[in-house]
Amino acid sequence: MKKWWQKTLVLSVALLTFGLITPNHEIWDVLENGQASNNSQSSNIQANDQPKTQVSAVVEESISTEEETPRQSIESILFAAKEQSYIKFGSRIAPVIGDEFEERIFPKIEEAIEQTLTRMDDESIKYLAISNRPSQNGEKIFHITNEETGKDLIRFHVRTDKRPQDGFFYNFHYHTAEDHFVAHHTLGDIYWSKNTPPKWLS
Repeated sequence: MKKWWQKTLVLSVALLTFGLITPNHEIWDVLENGQASNNSQSSNIQANDQPKTQVSAVVEESISTEEETPRQSIESILFAAKEQSYIKFGSRIAPVIGDEFEERIFPKIEEAIEQTLTRMDDESIKYLAISNRPSQNGEKIFHITNEETGKDLIRFHVRTDKRPQDGFFYNFHYHTAEDHFVAHHTLGDIYWSKNTPPKWLS
């Protein structure tokens, strides 16, 4: 009679849940033995809890390893630097000077950033941020700042120069905190044309 009752129970569970839930085999142990011992229940509870603690330990370990390394921090700053440069250029200037900027100017920007940041300790690099508002009327492309102190570390600028008979050039340069932003470190020039260039961000 018990076997018939077990088969009926399995069939009814399967029909009611469309086969999505299968009966636990512990049910049969309880039915056959009459009742489960407290020891087996406690061991089952402990067995069920153990994987959860292992999973949480793995999650905690992956979170701790997901902290940005100094190299990743530098890479994310370089990515943001290029992004801010193109925001500064806008949709009218970028198509004209973009290729030359990529070939000649940006590699020098990368070099300047890497030389500056590699002189810093790993802890300080974690607190670096890049400004996200290029100037429309001024020279500012972006600044790299220490978020803890709020002080700029390095400033990247572009100036529009008008040269008699030659036309307009974009002069890319940077300033560093090491000399209190006095020295003008040239990255290079890109020729625009003899016509007045559009405004930045346009």
